[in-house]
Amino acid sequence: MKHLLEMEHVSIAFHTYRGLLEAIHDVSISVDAGETVGIVGESGCGKSVTAQAVMKLLPAGAAVYQCGHIYWDGRDVLPISDHEMNRLRGKEMAMVFQDPMTSLNPVLTIGSQIREGLEIHQHLNRTEADVQAVELLKAVGMTSPEKRIHQYPHELSGGMRQRCLIAMALSCSPRLLFADEPTTALDVTTEAQVLALLRKLQEKSGMAVVLISHNLGVIAQMCRRIYVMYAGMVVEQGTAGDIFYRPAHPYTRGLLASLPDPDHKDKVLTGIDGQAPDLFHMPAGCRFYPRCPYAMKVCMHRLPPACRQDGIHQASCWLLSPEWKKGGMA
Repeated sequence: MKHLLEMEHVSIAFHTYRGLLEAIHDVSISVDAGETVGIVGESGCGKSVTAQAVMKLLPAGAAVYQCGHIYWDGRDVLPISDHEMNRLRGKEMAMVFQDPMTSLNPVLTIGSQIREGLEIHQHLNRTEADVQAVELLKAVGMTSPEKRIHQYPHELSGGMRQRCLIAMALSCSPRLLFADEPTTALDVTTEAQVLALLRKLQEKSGMAVVLISHNLGVIAQMCRRIYVMYAGMVVEQGTAGDIFYRPAHPYTRGLLASLPDPDHKDKVLTGIDGQAPDLFHMPAGCRFYPRCPYAMKVCMHRLPPACRQDGIHQASCWLLSPEWKKGGMA
């Protein structure tokens, strides 16, 4: 079955003053039409870079696609021109960025920012685009949309700005929406409203959603399949049931152990010791090795293979490898 989106063994680096820095390594993900997929992990693990790589939004000249392929509806988008890519962005795939205050242009009204995509992709004139902008703001639950299109971002609350970003992203009815930390810095009530809005709009339009977050609670509510990233790599993937009830990788288990449990209020939270590795000085073997309570000698020198657990569930850990289970390593 052909996936709507498929990344195959993609590695991306950035030119820096200290040399070439690899941000993601050998990342493979897939998204089918209409499904919701989560990408979870600590800050700096490569979640946003992965999403921006698909839409080719990484800074030209600084980002280097070292290897791999990114297929959109069966077509590799890496070789195509910027002009062709512009025809896909907004119309076929769109993104809700994580900080609405910096993602919205402070010197342009909300209406003019929504209108831009409608004029480019839908070929509407200004009057038609304004009418459509009002309808989009109504669809995302914005109060007084006729007034909001004439306001600037600083005149709106955080939740309202987030709704504007969602309206902009959905203006051309994309087939895939990347939601990059869509509830960051929002209060609990507004967060619930935004998540409910995303679910409602997805059910209505049938679009696929890739939800990027470090908030496991949000991921649990929204996603059917989940990718867990650590230090630029996918260390575990599976269904929501696999990740939350049958976690296989020590890092995933560590993330879950750090969450409060409302049914066991006396539970002592256990954090993951240490810090994520410096991307300039990655361990030669498993990248989680310095923080892993189960680390072995082999973890220091060799990257672990991706070991299938059950169905689509797999994790990259030497503890799960047939070689270790047979007693062939220390």
